[in-house]
Amino acid sequence: MRQAQAQGYRSRASFKLLEINQRDRLLQPGATVVDLGAAPGGWSQVASTIVGPRGRVLAVDLLEMAPLPGVEFILGDFGDAAVLEQMLGLLPDGADLVMSDMAPNLSGVRDVDQPAALHLAELALDFAGRVLKPRGALLVKCFEGAGSQALRVEFARHFEQVLVRKPDASRDRSREHYLIGRGMLPITP
Repeated sequence: MRQAQAQGYRSRASFKLLEINQRDRLLQPGATVVDLGAAPGGWSQVASTIVGPRGRVLAVDLLEMAPLPGVEFILGDFGDAAVLEQMLGLLPDGADLVMSDMAPNLSGVRDVDQPAALHLAELALDFAGRVLKPRGALLVKCFEGAGSQALRVEFARHFEQVLVRKPDASRDRSREHYLIGRGMLPITP
């Protein structure tokens, strides 16, 4: 956290996104980005810098987030119908990238934490299916364990390309990794 603060970032997570973006170029100038579970704003901060003034960053979280230049913030649960409608209203042309660094409040009990983390990733995937432009991308935090392979298979149903990334900025002992879906496919029944 000290290094993040010293470089003007709100969180260590900023380094994870910077590293992933350096490799995969998910963030582009002029892009429209949605940051799910955005507080304290590390990912939104990085995104707004890269997309620039022609781009747009829409952030949502259950927790308050201090304002950031170039970031529109909604306080609430994107799974709540009213919040979802507000977000959809702000994205009439869709989004180029949906990103989620969400994690459940961890209990330390893997059999409880893993399903909760998978559920958040599935919610992000469902949301992305509603707002991503054709060929859009989704970046989601996951934890290796029961159900993670099934989640990759589900990503493969929705995207042309599925990538797994474990940034150097993640702790070595952490089961945390990130799934990237690129090239949103048309929805099929």
